[in-house]
Amino acid sequence: MVHEATTPLDAAAVLTHAKHFFAERVPHNAAYPEKEGPGFLVLRGQGGEEVALAVFPKDGVTGIRASSMFFDQAIMRFLSSLRGLESAG
Repeated sequence: MVHEATTPLDAAAVLTHAKHFFAERVPHNAAYPEKEGPGFLVLRGQGGEEVALAVFPKDGVTGIRASSMFFDQAIMRFLSSLRGLESAG
């Protein structure tokens, strides 16, 4: 499934948060960086399952597109967790 969201955070902050979130906040189904670049992050987790994230400029904010076949609930939690970072910044 593909999930999309936007945030006022910059792309680097989103990707950094994703690395920590999927390694630390999803303890039973953690996923760790496998490939990354300035606009994307691929995480590999349980059973070789993949989480793919892309970040891109979109109407003055950062667009986020995330997909996975196994981590849908964790992706929704990750996207929700960005709201806390937005208000703290």
